[in-house]
Amino acid sequence: MASNNVSICVKNENDTKQLASQIANGWKETGFAALVIYLNGDLGAGKTTFTRYLIQQLGHNGNVKSPTYTLVEPYDLGDVSVYHFDLYRLADPEELEFMGIRDYFAERSLCIVEWPQKGSGCLASADITINIAMHGDTRDFALMASSDTGKSLLSQLNNGT
Repeated sequence: MASNNVSICVKNENDTKQLASQIANGWKETGFAALVIYLNGDLGAGKTTFTRYLIQQLGHNGNVKSPTYTLVEPYDLGDVSVYHFDLYRLADPEELEFMGIRDYFAERSLCIVEWPQKGSGCLASADITINIAMHGDTRDFALMASSDTGKSLLSQLNNGT
């Protein structure tokens, strides 16, 4: 049975890497259906760390940097594309239209969007929204699915796959 919500307490970077691995494997299981993940959390919550591990779990061997100034960092992973967006410094959502934002949301692509509220009205809907809350050294990851693809991925997390 598909789940709409999953909460996971992450105690260290290894736990973050494990969660990213589960999501990467779940995406592979979908046949790389178009997937949009929104990441919310305060500065320093671990959005970019999670993204780095996710992109590496999908096969990227190089550095994964935050695209704070470029807005998007693309990763061509052979048969699939990953786009990491960081909209923290976005002044106006209309800037996304000028850069052709809609072209990124395609089949066999994963779009990970930090600070999605800054692009309101110009982004594709999220399949999964991840809210990261800091509690000392731990992080609470609250994952919410809003599509069939998202629900399928979260049910795999619940099943421990």
